[in-house]
Amino acid sequence: MRTYFSAALSVVFLVLLAVLVPLSALSAWVDLEIDDTDRYVAAVAPLASDPDVQNTVADLITDEAMKQIDVGPLRDTVRDFLHQAVQSFTTTDAFQAAWNAANRTAHEAVTAALDGDSGESVTIDLAPVTEKVKQNLVDNGVPFADQIPVQHTDIQIISADRADQMRQTFRLLRAASVWPAVGTLVFALLAIVLAWVRGGPGRRGSALAALAATAVAGAGFALGALVLRGALALARNRVLAEVPGSDTDGAAAVYDALTGSLRTTVWIVFGTGLAVAVCAVAARIWAQRVLPVPSGA
Repeated sequence: MRTYFSAALSVVFLVLLAVLVPLSALSAWVDLEIDDTDRYVAAVAPLASDPDVQNTVADLITDEAMKQIDVGPLRDTVRDFLHQAVQSFTTTDAFQAAWNAANRTAHEAVTAALDGDSGESVTIDLAPVTEKVKQNLVDNGVPFADQIPVQHTDIQIISADRADQMRQTFRLLRAASVWPAVGTLVFALLAIVLAWVRGGPGRRGSALAALAATAVAGAGFALGALVLRGALALARNRVLAEVPGSDTDGAAAVYDALTGSLRTTVWIVFGTGLAVAVCAVAARIWAQRVLPVPSGA
């Protein structure tokens, strides 16, 4: 009977950790990265050198410019020339600075969208980038550059409907902050201590019970990491499915940059949990052979 009870308790423990681990990682991520402007900007800053982002920016700015330029049969030639000029600018330090400024403003839009009641899609406004592009091209004498309109030109990251669906979840994660992570670690440690205290007779029973609980805890952390990885992949597919085709590559790059720390966390937690589980199992096998069986057991 005791064996069946212990097995059932181990399953419950495993399931709880599989739920708590991704919840802990997500709430800490919202608190430490999404809600922090400097960390948010630092996460997306490298995207200024991402080819997909550069191409998306060049396409959007060129398309808006061509709406203002009438060159008749030379339209395709002028578009290609202007696109190449904008694409070239995206490799400069000035573009990096403009991209950072645009994302600092975008962070305000992200937090506003997640704090609001309904609404609006989450976008990156390229107006600061467009202004820098126009000034650079005008200074270099690029034809028609002075006709590039400096206006709101957005890369959509999250659709309005998806933002509405995510809002309540983000509020709960924001309220939780880092406490689920702390609670998960405390819960795992208490379970191991309790297993030691309520273990079988003598030192041997306590040690074997504690090592079994440690193995389950390690497996729970590893399983929770895999659950988080699956959730990230599913969320990515759903978010990008609602982004306009012209923005998909850029939005995908932004999504991947913002969730990069979460994906790193996945593999750290998975590797650590798996290592703990394997070591605990090995230690338990060793203890069964070495530790003396209490008399009368």
